[in-house]
Amino acid sequence: MNGDLHCHTKLSDGSLGIEDLISLAKKRGLETIAITDHDCLAGTVRGKIIGERYGVNVIPGVELSATDTQTGKKVHLLCYLSDMPDRLEGLCHRNSLARKKAAHIMMLQAAKKFNLTTEFIIKCATGSTNIYKQHIMQALMECGYTTSIYGELYNELFSPDSPNNILVTPKYPDIEEVLNAIHDAGGIAVLAHPFMFDNLDSLPRLIENGLDGIEVWHPSADEDQQVQLKKLATKNKLLMTGGTDFHGLYNTQAISLGDVGAPEDAVSKLLSYKSRQKRMLKKAQKAAEAEAQANSAG
Repeated sequence: MNGDLHCHTKLSDGSLGIEDLISLAKKRGLETIAITDHDCLAGTVRGKIIGERYGVNVIPGVELSATDTQTGKKVHLLCYLSDMPDRLEGLCHRNSLARKKAAHIMMLQAAKKFNLTTEFIIKCATGSTNIYKQHIMQALMECGYTTSIYGELYNELFSPDSPNNILVTPKYPDIEEVLNAIHDAGGIAVLAHPFMFDNLDSLPRLIENGLDGIEVWHPSADEDQQVQLKKLATKNKLLMTGGTDFHGLYNTQAISLGDVGAPEDAVSKLLSYKSRQKRMLKKAQKAAEAEAQANSAG
């Protein structure tokens, strides 16, 4: 059975609460999911507890926002199974603050364009740790300005190519800083949806700095692109993960939990990755000690 290793809840820009997400996973026959809210670790402990109640293995995770300062592109890094998640709290707080500043400006601009208040937008984001574009669109739907989250009005307001856009891009830390923070917290770092943000040119730099995996299976990657990502992962000895990038009501397309995911063997490799790395490290240390002894004896 596939595992959906990329899911969002109300804590960030998903529409389902943690328990509703896990209940849906159970109904869909999923044995494993990962909760990966944007720059937010608040649901990891609760997710694990509720998952045990439902018989669903919930992998703790987080999707961290970054920028490749060399390309100027936005990059998302997924962090799984962190040993010391508290070490990521500072980074999450900084990213959250950057997003709030950008969202505040966008809310004010939306309120100027339409007859709605920023308080109403905030109400639409109840339960989230931040304000997202989807919440602004939900407020516009509630007020009758559009009938969908995505579409003509969304593109007008949030497409960089639109002359009427109100888009404000938050300033996030460089990918090296975020990657190092993940490893400092004892986590597994995976490049999320490489084709969504055209991040393949960032891959060599990330690999050089110890990237652990690539998200191969994602709605943004077609079959040919998945084959390309598999080859890159195999060549560079990287983990392969996958998921729907589930947001519930805020999905950009009609897709349900588990429709895209990582095969069982990929899930197993993720879960056993750190223990395998430790065994390899011990083996290398023993080999180095044996070589040193042989050299001293000679």
